Amino acid sequence: MRVAVLDYGMGNLRSVARAIERVGGSPEISSDADQVSRADALVVPGVGNFGACVRNLERRGLAECVRRAAEGGRPVLAICVGMQLLFESSDEDRAPGLGLLPGTVRRLPAEVKVPHMGWNTVRWTGRHPLVEGIPSGTRFYFVHSYAPDVSAALTVGVTEHGRPFSAAVAHGSVFGTQFHPEKSGDAGLVIYERFVREAAA
Repeated sequence: MRVAVLDYGMGNLRSVARAIERVGGSPEISSDADQVSRADALVVPGVGNFGACVRNLERRGLAECVRRAAEGGRPVLAICVGMQLLFESSDEDRAPGLGLLPGTVRRLPAEVKVPHMGWNTVRWTGRHPLVEGIPSGTRFYFVHSYAPDVSAALTVGVTEHGRPFSAAVAHGSVFGTQFHPEKSGDAGLVIYERFVREAAA
């Protein structure tokens, strides 16, 4: 069972790969679209600017890999800016997102400290196998200035920083977290463990 960790020049690839290894997965950090297209599951990490991330994904042919994986029902886990890329657009840049999820990613309010950095609680608003058994109100680690709005159709977990926003979203075989599971201790490892188990099913 192979989990492709997409290398498009943006993201904390090594810490993601180590987390996957810790829970029994076999990560392959790759920027090669052919290799990624053959993987059993995909992880889309993300750190940095929305526009730079999506342009790098498109340039390397990896955006199409993510779209095809989602359409084909292969598990996709998208993290932080990686999750934001799933949406149609972002206030941060004019570049269009992948369009796998409807909506726009918006900047957090000016009246709170931005970026939102550190531990914050996530309240589950929906059921999903990747977070089953993790108590609502568990703290996860965030580093971001933009976030998608809460959506009844997509949102699995909600956090508040200036406004409520989607901390976790799901649609089909795609699951995204605004927080960094690999920086979130045991609870984050549970998400990776469930993801690896789903990929192996």
